Amino acid sequence: MLSSILPSLLLGFVPAAVTQSPQYVLSNHPHAQNIPTVHQSAVQARRILNLSSIATLSTVFPEDQSATLLENRPLDLGGAPIGLIDYYASCDPTPHEPTILAIGIATSFKNARAGSNVTLSLRYHPPLDHLPGDDIYTYSPANLPRFGLLGYIEPVSASEVKKYHIDRCFFDRHPDAVAWKPGNAIHRSWWARLVVQQVYWIGGFGDRAYIGWIPVEEWRGVSQDEVKNARLVGEHGYEKAAAST
Repeated sequence: MLSSILPSLLLGFVPAAVTQSPQYVLSNHPHAQNIPTVHQSAVQARRILNLSSIATLSTVFPEDQSATLLENRPLDLGGAPIGLIDYYASCDPTPHEPTILAIGIATSFKNARAGSNVTLSLRYHPPLDHLPGDDIYTYSPANLPRFGLLGYIEPVSASEVKKYHIDRCFFDRHPDAVAWKPGNAIHRSWWARLVVQQVYWIGGFGDRAYIGWIPVEEWRGVSQDEVKNARLVGEHGYEKAAAST
């Protein structure tokens, strides 16, 4: 008897986005209203890029197996993806393209140098001191924004590093990374950036957030003022900003 009643009781506590077809969790509801526009979603994504400084860098192992014995790699890794945590910073002159301190011995950068495309995956972490609202799903990880930046890694010239103080920008976010700055005695390293070619965004449940591709022109076109003034759920001023739109 209890087994037949329990599912009905539980359904009463599940939001509409979940009780509807599962496609509305990971895609937009065809009749949903008040969903952020693509540009508003791009602003939110750029805000997350600016707030955070750690993300998952994903690459693919090359088909060439010449490094297998040297590095004691398992056989047949060619084509297999791997995602590893890495530091980044949003620095001038291209704050929309994450600056990375590449380390020669790291798997991600070996794969990139062998020709792998790269994806940097980020998600929003709301402030821990913010109390949840009435909707218990507001702070569910399934309903919080996350996105992937697809592209390739290119080196940053020494003149750019000097002109835009890229090292200072990066070390402000990652003071410990000074130990492996270019020219260090531990590992060969160099300044690089992720050149963003595609952006895939999941803003939350499909009945209340945009889900889909953000044109790279839209991503690049977000101004720094928009990034500065944007507020995400849990940030101070979010409710006020939401009410004024």
